[in-house]
Amino acid sequence: MSYMMKVLLMGKSGSGKTSMRSIIFANYIARDTRRLGATIDVEHSHVRFLGNLVLNLWDCGGQEAFMENYFASQRDNIFRNVEVLIYVFDVESRELEKDIHYYQSCLEALLQNSPDAKIFCLVHKMDLVQDDQREVIFRERQDDLKRLSKPLDCTCFATSIWDETLYKAWSSIVYQLIPNVKQLEANLTHFGDIIDADEVLLFERATFLVISYSERRRHRDVHRFEKISNIIKQFKLSCSKMAASFQSMEIRNSSFAAFIDVFTTNTYIMVILSDPSIPSAATLINIKNARKYFEKLEQVEHRAAIGSGGVR
Repeated sequence: MSYMMKVLLMGKSGSGKTSMRSIIFANYIARDTRRLGATIDVEHSHVRFLGNLVLNLWDCGGQEAFMENYFASQRDNIFRNVEVLIYVFDVESRELEKDIHYYQSCLEALLQNSPDAKIFCLVHKMDLVQDDQREVIFRERQDDLKRLSKPLDCTCFATSIWDETLYKAWSSIVYQLIPNVKQLEANLTHFGDIIDADEVLLFERATFLVISYSERRRHRDVHRFEKISNIIKQFKLSCSKMAASFQSMEIRNSSFAAFIDVFTTNTYIMVILSDPSIPSAATLINIKNARKYFEKLEQVEHRAAIGSGGVR
């Protein structure tokens, strides 16, 4: 049995919805998305995530005729039983008023059909904005969207397919969908304490999105997790093109040691140690021993999610 969540991906045509979906869930690289065509009406896809969690993803074409149809004849079908709305705004759109009108129409439909849905707004294509203007423009858009979304609440992200911000946004979104994620983090922190790790990260196996982490020592690069996600995912893709499979990796120098290894059925783990004198074999044994416990924890979470009525 699966715990299925209906996720709407909406925004005007050309805003970048299908490109980001293809990068996160279909292993596209950014330059390859240029050959993707416009979405016609609604494209449905079931994305299995963490084993039994399935994202029932509705990628809704953003052409004007389709958008009008969503709010008229398809209103109940589109907006009923929605758990997440991800609305994508092109930061350089010349039709911002129309974009806002359609966004607010979505919110009205959600209030009527799915008032408890989580709402995320992605201010996309930020790479087209000058570096020194990005923060200011994003803050302005975020303030406007939060004000226009009331009485509903929205969470905003600045994104681009050309850097780590896309992984940051989708990791943050998916993090909020995982059942009992706080318990998962608590156990990850306990594991990090036992082995004296600087950081321990869990990546979802298919997408390599960061789904949980424990940080025991601060690091100056706040985007490091998403950079690692991007690099390892591309490395996995290169391995598959050579008919090879990626299982594990160890990086070691005089300052630190890093281990990436298959963990549970649905995750990879990354362990960072600032004491490189700790033998590799000891860390790998600790990962192996923890694997059995986290497998059991994952199974309990799935049963709890299904028992809560998440089967659709």
